[in-house]
Amino acid sequence: MSKMGRMESDTTQDSVTILRKSAPPIKTCRTTGEIAAAQRRGAEIETSKKFAAGSNVQHGMQKNALKLDNETEELHHERVSLSLGRAIQQGRQGKEMTQKDLATKICEKIQVVQEFESGKAIPNAQVLGKMERVLGIKLRGKDIGKPLGPPPAKTAAATKK
Repeated sequence: MSKMGRMESDTTQDSVTILRKSAPPIKTCRTTGEIAAAQRRGAEIETSKKFAAGSNVQHGMQKNALKLDNETEELHHERVSLSLGRAIQQGRQGKEMTQKDLATKICEKIQVVQEFESGKAIPNAQVLGKMERVLGIKLRGKDIGKPLGPPPAKTAAATKK
């Protein structure tokens, strides 16, 4: 006798052994015609509806409808004032510059200068600072449109550091 034990089988030489047999694929019926045909064949039909299917809903509502209805605050971005736009325009014309010239000197697009002059731009301190230096007028603070003073002199204490 071998170490493995007895070697016996319940099959004969003529029998066929199937190692794998896959189940028939599950068909998903998408149209009403396909569903009706499956019903006529007598096939099992399972229907399910997905929650919020076909809508772009990511999360549930955070505020209820009453709070949304009662909310009256309008949210919008602050824009530059028209007086600032006029000051930029007068300063630019005083230096005999076009909008394109000013835009190239401050390394911005022409549209940026146009938006600031028409009052449609969102305030940007960096762009206003560049315009102040090129035009030589104040564009921030109280004295908008007045000549820009000389840069503050460095004190002895500041140069030692």
